[in-house]
Amino acid sequence: MAQRTLLLVLFDGVQSLDATGPMEVFAGAEKRTPGSYRVRTVSLDGGPVRTDSGLSLVPDGPLADAPEPDTLLVPGGEGARNPDPRLLRWLRVHGPRARRLVSVCTGAIPLARAGLLDGRRVTTHWAYCNELAREHPAVRVDPDPIFVRDGNVATSAGVTAGIDLALALVEEDLGRETALAVARYLVVFLRRPANQAQFSARLVARTARRGPLRDVQEWIEGHPDGDLGVEALAARAALSPRHFARAFQAETGTTPGRYVDRVRLEHARSRLEDTAEGIGQVVRASGYGTPEAMRRAFLRTLGVSPAEYRRRFRPAPAG
Repeated sequence: MAQRTLLLVLFDGVQSLDATGPMEVFAGAEKRTPGSYRVRTVSLDGGPVRTDSGLSLVPDGPLADAPEPDTLLVPGGEGARNPDPRLLRWLRVHGPRARRLVSVCTGAIPLARAGLLDGRRVTTHWAYCNELAREHPAVRVDPDPIFVRDGNVATSAGVTAGIDLALALVEEDLGRETALAVARYLVVFLRRPANQAQFSARLVARTARRGPLRDVQEWIEGHPDGDLGVEALAARAALSPRHFARAFQAETGTTPGRYVDRVRLEHARSRLEDTAEGIGQVVRASGYGTPEAMRRAFLRTLGVSPAEYRRRFRPAPAG
């Protein structure tokens, strides 16, 4: 097995966990499978960098002496949102030579400015998705998943999502057992599904301005097993179904149906994670009607079945 060089680019204003989280994953994989990864860190001039939380990191050397990487990883942070022109020039030359380009959080911004994400589907921290899409119309920005793979480009959402992506890459390179061993040692789940949403339905959708519509949002969240059809919800808001549907989408940015789907999925996920209820109980409590309906929703949105989701995310009983 050829050793893979993982090159991590550091700069002033880097988000510390964006860098150290994936490093711990790849270093852990190297310990369990010696010869699998050679992890190297570089900065523009080879000197220490100061993270945006005040931590100082000392790289292995300067960017000019960086080895040709198998995997090139760019973390996020304030320094990534305002990248040094020298870094962009280096990325334009060396980025295309890497077998795999990876960004964590706003590390997607320098990759995009270097022209390495054109035509790709990518993600970044939810707070910067609109900015990335506006400044780079040739890049297809998906604000929802925690990480995205498009060919040899892999991008992740904010901070801890970089660990999920790193585990997925280790699983791709070395197999599930190695990735699982690393995850267990780091006391994290093997990995969340790539399509798991970055945030909840209430954060995805805006809170409605009008009181009756806000009340409907809250009622949906408290009664996922209730009658959540447009007609029933419109009656609660004292509006006609057509008026309600238009007003709800205008004020929240999503349709009533999509909002209901997200709430039910979140409710089902929470019960699978936090309770020992049977699948039938979760189905009824979450308003799905049938186990097959819930299974289709999980596969469509998360890429895993409810049973697999519980296996990954419900902690094992003590003892």
